[in-house]
Amino acid sequence: MDSWHYVFVLAACLIVTAPLEWGARVYRQPARVVRAVAPVALIFLAWDVLAVTAGVWSFNPRYVTGLELPGHLPVEEVLFFVVIPLCGLLTYGAVEFLSDRLPQGRRRTGRQRS
Repeated sequence: MDSWHYVFVLAACLIVTAPLEWGARVYRQPARVVRAVAPVALIFLAWDVLAVTAGVWSFNPRYVTGLELPGHLPVEEVLFFVVIPLCGLLTYGAVEFLSDRLPQGRRRTGRQRS
């Protein structure tokens, strides 16, 4: 069961942030998701491949399923770079949604009132 810990944590992140879709509407904007997730995922996945190949770090086989992609990356690591930015987008979208509904005088503009 330990081998599913990483997957369970990623699933929990998605479950906890799923209700935020109501206001954020992230899943209805697939182009925005790709523009936000793809560049970061590609850079950090390349970094991971280089680090694993060079022996700088590795993944504890006890906590991953054993399914690997080219570059000796566990599938969970690839999912991490999709799930976590997606959860971030959902959170940002929800905050944006709620802040748009605040009365005009209560909105934060980044400036201090005197």
